[in-house]
Amino acid sequence: MSLTGNWSYPTAIKFGAGRVSELPGACAQAGMTRPLLVTDRGLADLPITSATLDVLEQAGLGRALFAEVDPNPNEKNLAAGVAAYNDGGHDGVIAFGGGSGLDLGKMVAFMAGQTRPLWDFEDIGDWWTRADADAIAPIVAVPTTAGTGSEVGRASVITNSETHEKKIIFHPKVLPSVVICDPELTIGMPGFITAGTGLDAFAHCVEAYSSPHYHPMSQGIALEGMRLVKDYL
Repeated sequence: MSLTGNWSYPTAIKFGAGRVSELPGACAQAGMTRPLLVTDRGLADLPITSATLDVLEQAGLGRALFAEVDPNPNEKNLAAGVAAYNDGGHDGVIAFGGGSGLDLGKMVAFMAGQTRPLWDFEDIGDWWTRADADAIAPIVAVPTTAGTGSEVGRASVITNSETHEKKIIFHPKVLPSVVICDPELTIGMPGFITAGTGLDAFAHCVEAYSSPHYHPMSQGIALEGMRLVKDYL
């Protein structure tokens, strides 16, 4: 038996307590000078969000915030986010939060410069090639929960508010340029969010380990991830 595969872990991840302080540097690395921080309504008024906006403001990057994001973000949330992005003259997105904030933030960066409707870019065949790749804004992702994984993904899940179907929107350039993974951001989460997202992380590990599409690094990461959740959740 011979094993053939093309594997990549291309996202730069800055992991460690307190590393949200490095957000201005991450923005500079991604080429942003006027970022829009996109998060969900539940996070908008929490201290971690205010402190992150303080970090941006002190670095001369403003404190622009868009938080009209539902738990299962839809195209209406996206249209409002794109309008806020374009009206504010922003040049990049900081996707901040759990899966909803991360997914919508990535899509704001993706759709802000497109002329075709969102559903034209659903993850079907080569539909992603319809997008103007040069018009996709840079993205820095800052996850605040354990469970999503969206910060290292090239797609977002957006709900069609009319049909109530969840659609996957894919493009390689939706992959964030830099991820800041600061575990201190998770400390203030409510207990049920910690439990739910922790089990979500466990489920992702089980799925990766069980996949018929073998990837040697994923096997090791999945096993270690399951051990960490078992020992520490």
